[in-house]
Amino acid sequence: MKNPRLSDRVAAQLRALIHAQQLQPGDRLPAERVLAVQLGVSRGALREAIAGFYQQRYQVRIDPERILVTPGGSGALLLASSLLVDPGRHWLLADPGYPCNRHFLRLVEGAAQLVPVDPQTAYQLTPDLIDRHWNADSVGALVASPANPTGTVLSAPQLAGLSHSLKARGGHLVVDEIYHGLTYGMDATSVLQVDDEAFVLNSFSKYYGMTGWRLGWLVAPPQAVPELEKLAQNLYISASSIAQHAALACFTPQSMAIFEQRRAAFGERRDYLLPALRALGFRIEVEPEGAFYLYCDVSAFTDDAQAFCAHFLETQHVAFTPGLDFGHYRANQHVRLAYTQEVPRLEEAVARIRRGLETWVR
Repeated sequence: MKNPRLSDRVAAQLRALIHAQQLQPGDRLPAERVLAVQLGVSRGALREAIAGFYQQRYQVRIDPERILVTPGGSGALLLASSLLVDPGRHWLLADPGYPCNRHFLRLVEGAAQLVPVDPQTAYQLTPDLIDRHWNADSVGALVASPANPTGTVLSAPQLAGLSHSLKARGGHLVVDEIYHGLTYGMDATSVLQVDDEAFVLNSFSKYYGMTGWRLGWLVAPPQAVPELEKLAQNLYISASSIAQHAALACFTPQSMAIFEQRRAAFGERRDYLLPALRALGFRIEVEPEGAFYLYCDVSAFTDDAQAFCAHFLETQHVAFTPGLDFGHYRANQHVRLAYTQEVPRLEEAVARIRRGLETWVR
């Protein structure tokens, strides 16, 4: 039987909790997309809409047949992993990086070859790192731009360099572009602008705000599509038709205006939180250009990020994510914060962090 006093105490703490570790957007689905659920669409309409978006935003022509709509971005990752990963073969991933990438590789019996990255390379893989870490078992690289947890973005020359390096070795390039659209002061380059044979993962959950609808997509080279379709038939059959209907309205001018307003709001939050944390002693050497995260070096305060996070959770009700969630390289000296709350809430979080630092004992 549960201890009622303990559960009551935890519930009371949770009510005051400031989540600085994950996306909890206050913005909801625009009314146009709710109405779109009621509308009929022809077969392939969403793929055509996505292809049109690539043409409009990136000036890239994509055959809609190359686009596979998936149950979430995770569905796209599972599909690509199931096709490209053979048992025991290695894939190069940045450390730190999104944890599910290495977990999916393990699921399909591949191996994540974690490459330590730091501010010198903006926490991204480079051709030089691929040269140094490639081995006889390596078959590809999976990168993210913008990246979680660092928010760094790969430029067109950087993407082209990675593509060239991998092609020279007969390797595959998979790029997670799930945070595309959420960039500040710049527009992200899609790898498809420099490499038509790359695999691209994307999702409706971030820029489009459809968190919980479980809808994403994979763009693949034409020759890979038949096998991917067979895998999809066995893994999930199809993505939710209701979610697909709703997603069609993402591409209207009215919805795009909402998304751009939301992007501006995220930029304002970043511009507040970044200098505020630096003033408190958090080291953020690379300014994040996208996503909604700050990856902070807290070595001035601790060599135990988990204990550091627990202290702020228990004493200030501010939730960070410890670096160990994202890899191994200097993980105990880093934490991730998310600027998914509005600025007044972030101001309160900073005040609580300041108080928490006063009582923190290294």
